[in-house]
Amino acid sequence: MNTAASSARYTYRLRVGSGAGQVLLSEWDRCRWVWNQCVAESRSAYERGENIGPATLDKMCTQWRADNAWLRAGASIPQKQIIRDFGKSRAKAIKDIADKLPMRRRSGMPGFKKKKLTDPSLNYTRNGFRLKAGKLNLAGGLSVTVVWSRKLPSVPSSVRIYRDSLGHWYASFVVLTETQPLPGTGAVLGIDWGVKDIATTTSDDHDLPHPGFGTRAAAELAAANKAISRRRSQKGHPQSNGYKKARRRRAKILKKVSRQRQDYARKWAKKVVRDHDALALEDFRPKFLAKSTMAKKAADAAIAATKQALLDMGHKHGRTVLLVHPAHTTMDCAQCGARAKHALPLGERTYTCTVCGVVSPRDKNSARVMLNRAGLNPDGADRGRPVQSPTGKAA
Repeated sequence: MNTAASSARYTYRLRVGSGAGQVLLSEWDRCRWVWNQCVAESRSAYERGENIGPATLDKMCTQWRADNAWLRAGASIPQKQIIRDFGKSRAKAIKDIADKLPMRRRSGMPGFKKKKLTDPSLNYTRNGFRLKAGKLNLAGGLSVTVVWSRKLPSVPSSVRIYRDSLGHWYASFVVLTETQPLPGTGAVLGIDWGVKDIATTTSDDHDLPHPGFGTRAAAELAAANKAISRRRSQKGHPQSNGYKKARRRRAKILKKVSRQRQDYARKWAKKVVRDHDALALEDFRPKFLAKSTMAKKAADAAIAATKQALLDMGHKHGRTVLLVHPAHTTMDCAQCGARAKHALPLGERTYTCTVCGVVSPRDKNSARVMLNRAGLNPDGADRGRPVQSPTGKAA
């Protein structure tokens, strides 16, 4: 099995006092100002027909610090790092335009970061932080306490300090981890994503039903939204403590639902990876569901997060995970390989092959098609048919 080291993120809660919190927010204000300056300079250069790279912006930042005492009072490392992040974001957007991707799939050009709409996030490279006596010492003389919920597997190469919607601070370390191999089972699994059930597999014991965490919290969330609307002050007036309390209540509800979904997905992913050596996974992109009548239930299912949890778990334990193109998976017969002439409507949940006559649940048939296309089922009909659909690729 593959035991090569790979990078991973280990996240820990930080105990940040009021004084340290103000220092971190001040550092973020400086980094946000640098980001906005990069956006302004980039747009100005674009109007002149020029292109400014991160190296040029880095030199500009040096001049900004020399001309501005307030900016110079902060650490240079997070300011330089946010310029690199800006460069990566802009380069990705330019590449998407050059590749002529559809607008719905493009990464937009980086825009201005607004103070009230952007959560603080600071990135420090290896020279900008140090771990000593259980504390995290950051460039600029700031020291914060880390809640060590687990040990770091290696010396971290970088750390990201960020604050969530509840006002809690976290430190996310980038470390090298070794693959943790599991005993072989000789079993393989095909996985098809859906909305009624989040995942339907070729094994009944590993299907993932829809938990409905968002539906359960809907009434409480609606009450919080109503309180926010009722207590909101008019534009130009400071918000009341009641308004802030209602916003925090809504943030706590959303955070709880998010953590429930993550925990649910990780436990299922662990079970699937533990019981199977190879997985044929539908490479499903659920963005189109946001414009359908199933948008609310699909969002509650968090298919993308569940898929990513399965990919991460498979990589962690050295399992083979193959991504299979989803085209025509509901039209092909897993038994004989014949393809239906017309796509099945969503309301029809049973697949009936007009060639061999096999009858099976629609999602179960699609899960078996995943195995055939990935080459994990030697007896599958697709092994002997001409290639009509893209084959799965290694994750």
